[in-house]
Amino acid sequence: MTKRLGGIYAAYVVFGVIFFGPVLFMLWSSLRNNVDITGSLFNLASPLTLENFTGLFERFDFARYIGNSFVVAGGSTLLGLVLGAPAAYVIVRRKLAALGFLTLLARMAPGVLFVLPLFVLSIRVGGPDSLAVNYTLLIVAHLIITLPLCIWLLVPFFEEIPASIEESTLIDGANGWQRFTRIALPLALPGLSVALTLSFVFSWNYFLFALALANEQTLPLTVIAFNFIGQGSNDFGGLMAASTLISAPALLLTIFAQRWLVRGITGGAVK
Repeated sequence: MTKRLGGIYAAYVVFGVIFFGPVLFMLWSSLRNNVDITGSLFNLASPLTLENFTGLFERFDFARYIGNSFVVAGGSTLLGLVLGAPAAYVIVRRKLAALGFLTLLARMAPGVLFVLPLFVLSIRVGGPDSLAVNYTLLIVAHLIITLPLCIWLLVPFFEEIPASIEESTLIDGANGWQRFTRIALPLALPGLSVALTLSFVFSWNYFLFALALANEQTLPLTVIAFNFIGQGSNDFGGLMAASTLISAPALLLTIFAQRWLVRGITGGAVK
């Protein structure tokens, strides 16, 4: 029994190093000078500094880029939930599995397939010259990521809700929208927390659409990170600091929503 527990704990340590090692290395490198990073990876005696972080805000309008990421990721996530929750409910109650599969096709296709049509659309509607239009295009483009994800994460939760519960409200004259908003939606709150968290993380980390569609005023963090790598010079310290700031919101959201996340994932796994 002792040997078995020892093997389990050893496996935990190994997997912990595999999963958290790169994150810790990123945090540590973000506090080191570029010379120390390239000179010796494991020199624990190298001095720590905050220059990489302060340099981000001195060299770039980094606060704007952070705001842009929140606008695009937050907007696409909320819009994905607003559209995805009713869509998932209708798919379950009307048994429209084929329609659900069609929404999944957009998520299965590589994002590069959508870049050229979206770029042409952006030019036609004046996206490069209009801040509002550019934000709108980026949010709508990220719906390709968030909407199918929200639908397919919420379908199992609506399937678990017995139709008899909703049918009992017909006695009180509840219509379809009232049954959805007052019965089905509150019972599916764990699923909504899962859909919100995962949709935000996926949208926050996605850079392809922003790389093709964003103008100088709407660039998000993920695109700006590429400015630290170039031919002949690489600012690894700045890149690690930028990566830390890019990772922080998604990581904090996941930690904050962990209780609802675990509840939602395990709840949706039981049929």
